[in-house]
Amino acid sequence: MVNFLLKKSYQIDNLKILKFKDLWGSNGVFTTIRLIGKPGKLVLFQSHINGLIKSLKKYKIYSQNLEKIIRHLIELNINKNIKYDHLLRVALTSKIISISIRKRIKPKKNFELKVINYRRTDPKTKNLYYKKILKELNKYNSSKTDIALVYRGKILETCTSNILFFKNREYFSPKNNCYIGNTINYLKGKIKISFKDIYYKDLKKFDEIMLIGSGKGVTSVKFIKQMNWKSKNNFGYKKVKKYLNF
Repeated sequence: MVNFLLKKSYQIDNLKILKFKDLWGSNGVFTTIRLIGKPGKLVLFQSHINGLIKSLKKYKIYSQNLEKIIRHLIELNINKNIKYDHLLRVALTSKIISISIRKRIKPKKNFELKVINYRRTDPKTKNLYYKKILKELNKYNSSKTDIALVYRGKILETCTSNILFFKNREYFSPKNNCYIGNTINYLKGKIKISFKDIYYKDLKKFDEIMLIGSGKGVTSVKFIKQMNWKSKNNFGYKKVKKYLNF
């Protein structure tokens, strides 16, 4: 169960406080940012803001001064007296901005990946059309399991994260029909990642599989029962962890 520290919604034109709306299923976009420490620090904040503004413009719901409003409301809702290990989510439609802060769930060691055939709506953006994904995620304990999305035989991303594959001392990640998130964008500046199509049938060729994202950080996948795949070592994970140790 999600443990929320804060949930607030505002009317964009006048910042009037509304009854909280998570906005899932609405025509809009969102971003989720890691919030850590005391006072709270937002990890890769500028990258998240840049991506959010880009998506807002694509969906034609960007308006003048909106970035300033977003920054103001985020700052307003972070308590300087709290030591955070949380995730801050900002979601927007043309009329409403919702901000929530929830406890970050730490992945367990024996982390499992499930697989379903599905591609997100408009996968290049973090839009709010997540009803199908939320329905699937609610079937499992998020500290133990995530769900990989496969479309036309190719692995895309998980319901929450990007996927990183490792073999022969090389890293690979899907490039099409998925959102290239802020964390993996940061990581590709630290290590070489080959972005290419990854086929489900070829999974057994990889020694390691990792999840990369704001919520998961870097999480080593231990097994995929549907494919009879198990992690062979953790060499790739150890190297990545050095760069994503937040």
